[in-house]
Amino acid sequence: MLAILVNGQSLDELRKKKQKTNEQIKYTTKLLEEAKKNQTKTLNKFKILNKQIELRTNLITGINSEVGVLADFIDQNAWLVASLNADLEELKSEYARMIVYAQRNQTNYDKLLFVLSSNSFNQAYKRIMYLRQYTEYRKRQAELIQWIRDLIQVKVSRLQLQRAEKETLLQSKKREADQLTKEKTQQGQYLTTLQKKQKEFEKKLREQQQIEAQLSNEIQKIVEEEVRKARERARELARAKEATNKTGKPSAKSPASTGYEMTPEEKLASGQFEQNKRRLPWPVERGVITDHFGIHEHPVLKNIQVKNNGIDISTAQGVRARAVFAGEVSRVFMVTGGNMAVIIRHGKYLTVYSNLVNVQVKSGDKVAIKQTIGTIGTDGDDEKTVLKFQIWKENVKMDPEDWIAR
Repeated sequence: MLAILVNGQSLDELRKKKQKTNEQIKYTTKLLEEAKKNQTKTLNKFKILNKQIELRTNLITGINSEVGVLADFIDQNAWLVASLNADLEELKSEYARMIVYAQRNQTNYDKLLFVLSSNSFNQAYKRIMYLRQYTEYRKRQAELIQWIRDLIQVKVSRLQLQRAEKETLLQSKKREADQLTKEKTQQGQYLTTLQKKQKEFEKKLREQQQIEAQLSNEIQKIVEEEVRKARERARELARAKEATNKTGKPSAKSPASTGYEMTPEEKLASGQFEQNKRRLPWPVERGVITDHFGIHEHPVLKNIQVKNNGIDISTAQGVRARAVFAGEVSRVFMVTGGNMAVIIRHGKYLTVYSNLVNVQVKSGDKVAIKQTIGTIGTDGDDEKTVLKFQIWKENVKMDPEDWIAR
């Protein structure tokens, strides 16, 4: 078992992370290759390229960590081989002295005479035991010498393997660094071209803000409607209690509900949703996050901040969106300038999927986890295929990256 850790990560964990990062880089490369069919430099291509640069930087960092772990292993094994060689030489010298001593004494004293010349039976017994133990000791020394020789051979072989692996990693790091340099050059060229389209981006930013506002309004409507239904349920419950009061005296009226009161089924759904935090499946089978949650700098426009109520997931054309958890469809509606949107309720939680076409669910439908809900739309001009995904706890926005599996 590999015990050395780097920032809490073992060599096995580093290799698994590297493999996953390599797979993501292959996917972003595939998306960029598909986008090359259109020679126009677009914002979405720029975002995918930025993501690829981020992934490759992480890959190089991981390789550095892996090289560090291997270097520690090499140092340890080199020290161990040196120590074993020193022990082996000492054992061989001791064993040689024992052989010389035995040969000398065997010519001067016969073993039988050595025993018979004892002054007493007790002394003769001790001499017999001494001869046996001495013989066994010599045997064990010979076996120990052979065992250490074998162990040194194993350690030397492992040391050679680790040095070869380290060299391979360093070559891989150089290739990745060269590729990163090319991508950063391309990134700079993209940025120069895109910055000339400031008015176009400002217009798209306003359109996106309108879409976000429409989604927020729809979610607010859902929350208000559910609160209204909860109040009606509370009033009906109060009337039923009053009608069944055996004393005939009116019961004290229950206070009007001021929030959304869940049914037992909805409480169960909320609990199950919360239990799967950081384990929810992605709303697409394959994709990369190209825009994160919250307020951050616009990738092209200077001194302009953008706000994202969820995350943007770039994927290939024709990819379908899927529900991240079992629930009930609350809304299916057209977003102005943004194709269709679907909102699914999971108890107190809402998941929002927008920029969809060919939607396959309707309001009131029960959906299962990973069930297809529609196809992700592709922008005709930008040729981008992006799912906008959000998670709300009632009217509070959540960061989807805290919920989906990574």
